[in-house]
Amino acid sequence: MITVSRRGLLAGALALAGCRDRPATPGVAPATSIAAAVAGPWRPAADRVRDRFRHPAESLAFWGLKPGATVVEFWPGAGWYTEILAPFLAATNGRLYAAHLQPGDTADASARDVVQAFQAHFADERLYGKIALTAFGPTSGPVAPAGSADLVLFLRNLHNWMAAGVAEKAFRDAFLALKPGGVLGVEEHRAAPGRVPDLLAEDGYVDQAYAVRLAQEAGFRLAASSEINANPRDTRDHPFGVWTLPPVRRSSPRGEAFDPAFDHAKYDAIGESDRMTLKFVKPN
Repeated sequence: MITVSRRGLLAGALALAGCRDRPATPGVAPATSIAAAVAGPWRPAADRVRDRFRHPAESLAFWGLKPGATVVEFWPGAGWYTEILAPFLAATNGRLYAAHLQPGDTADASARDVVQAFQAHFADERLYGKIALTAFGPTSGPVAPAGSADLVLFLRNLHNWMAAGVAEKAFRDAFLALKPGGVLGVEEHRAAPGRVPDLLAEDGYVDQAYAVRLAQEAGFRLAASSEINANPRDTRDHPFGVWTLPPVRRSSPRGEAFDPAFDHAKYDAIGESDRMTLKFVKPN
């Protein structure tokens, strides 16, 4: 069994969080459709730029998000997807659970800052509704009441959990939260086909067959896969792993100072990573 690393969990969470400006509360019509939520003027400009790589409207439609749904978003970070999910669910009488860092993993001030910044950013209940903040980590409890969720989302964080030894727990916790017939949606950096699976996902890329196996071992059935978020330009052989690519654009090993001489041009031309997009169902 892989030893759980609190440092690994924290590093992944901080990478997800980033820095963002809080938009003003807009005087706009409720986001009663996914398209309206994606087009919402409250979304930061830096988030909108990434739509061409993350395809949020197409991905959420693929996973079957419906008005009034109960959704659990694991490790939302700064809330890239929350900016879409929360207004849509608030406008359609749905419910959103944000399974953020486990309280025991927030001893470091920087980790507490991630959670506190999320809470502050999404405090406007007129726009975002009342987001239920829960937790996911090595010893966390339920991310939502058992059998309550229509949709659970793992959005580019499975590699972090593999590195920390809690990937199996993530799938089990998702399975417990979902209703029979509920959906687990996965978006994750995809390793090159045929590569020996790296169970620690040290370069950030995950073998698709391994991800499917983890889900099936937790009781899920693979319902569909999509190439919505594929990027055939991604060669997956970058000097600092997937984080060499946008949006992170790492120029030196983790923990070292930024290298001003590093040439990002090649990696910027690739764009964001090649990603698997999977839809799993909890059997009835």
